[in-house]
Amino acid sequence: MTKSELIAEIAERTGQSKADVERTLKSFEDIAHEVVAKGGEKLTLPGFISFEQTHRNARTARNPQTGEPIQVPASKAAKVTAGSKLKASAKGAK
Repeated sequence: MTKSELIAEIAERTGQSKADVERTLKSFEDIAHEVVAKGGEKLTLPGFISFEQTHRNARTARNPQTGEPIQVPASKAAKVTAGSKLKASAKGAK
């Protein structure tokens, strides 16, 4: 399902205009971006999904072609976790 298909489906189910749904979805995206960029906070929709920033420590890795050790610097990443109800849906449970 594409973003435009999602917007159309939500608009149909709620009776709102596509423009209103698109603005709402854009606001959710903006808030999720802000929470992940800020760090130290987690955005959670219980049973569905959560977003947060994680820290990756510096480490030594190996170049797979040469076997030479490479220093990988510390970094930050976005972590998205599926909630229990979403996981159950994926398994075919209701």
